[in-house]
Amino acid sequence: MRVTLGNPATVPAPPNPAYSHTAYVTQGPMLYVSGQIALDENGEVDAPGDMTRQSEVIMSLLERILAAHGAGFADVVNIRSFLTDIDLRAEYGAVRGRCFTGAPPTSTTVEVPRLFHPDALIEVEIVAAIP
Repeated sequence: MRVTLGNPATVPAPPNPAYSHTAYVTQGPMLYVSGQIALDENGEVDAPGDMTRQSEVIMSLLERILAAHGAGFADVVNIRSFLTDIDLRAEYGAVRGRCFTGAPPTSTTVEVPRLFHPDALIEVEIVAAIP
């Protein structure tokens, strides 16, 4: 196996089962994807004020980026999420959970005061181990 996601017995388990502590990659190229916000085809933020819809748009963008490199969500080893309101984390988590159905990648989720576009509620970047 080229990627092993897991939680070493030497540290406490993650407080949320939606992520793993470690991603050990033994071979293959890596894909680093810049932060994505919920932009539509016209470059406008889709669904201002709607965390669920913005999360769905972002996951669709990420899925298409991964597919362009012969990969999928199962190949993601790290995800970083920047939310302008951490209280909306559950809405984002529900969408994310539909995409990441296997062993969860390593993860960082933080609240930020704002993103580069004033209507964006969330920005997500990923790292994937390309098969």
